[in-house]
Amino acid sequence: MGSIIYALDTNIVSYWLKKDERVIRRLNEMFIQGNNIILPPITYYEIWRGFKHKTAPKMELAFALICEVYDIGEMSIVAWAKAADIYADTRKKGTPIEDTDILMAAFCIVNEYTLVTNNAKHFKDIDMLRFVNWTE
Repeated sequence: MGSIIYALDTNIVSYWLKKDERVIRRLNEMFIQGNNIILPPITYYEIWRGFKHKTAPKMELAFALICEVYDIGEMSIVAWAKAADIYADTRKKGTPIEDTDILMAAFCIVNEYTLVTNNAKHFKDIDMLRFVNWTE
C-alpha cells in the first residue's frame, strides 16, 4: 500500500495552530507512517483571510512556517469542473454546502487526497470524497 496524501481542512489547521494535542499527535503519526500532508489552496485562503481581520502575529508566523514546510496545492481546471458538478449534485439532493467546502471537496477528489476535517456533516453527501476526522 502506498502512502496517503492528507489534505487539511481549515478547521484542522486552526486546531494545529492552537496546539491541539489530538491533531499534533495524528500529524506525527502520519509522518512516522510515511504519509504526506498538503494544504489545499482553500485552506490557505481561509486561514490568511482570518488573519486579515484580527491581530495574531504568533499564529501568523506559525502558519507562515507551516506553509514553508508543506506544499500548497493548486486548483486545476479539472477541479473547478468537479466543483461545478458537486454544486449541482448537492443542490439536486437538497443538501447544499458552502462554496469553500465544495472547492475543498473537488480539490481532494480530483487529486485523490483524503480530506482531514472536523466537519464531516458538510461533506457526507459528496460522492467519491474520502475524509477522516483527527479530532475524535
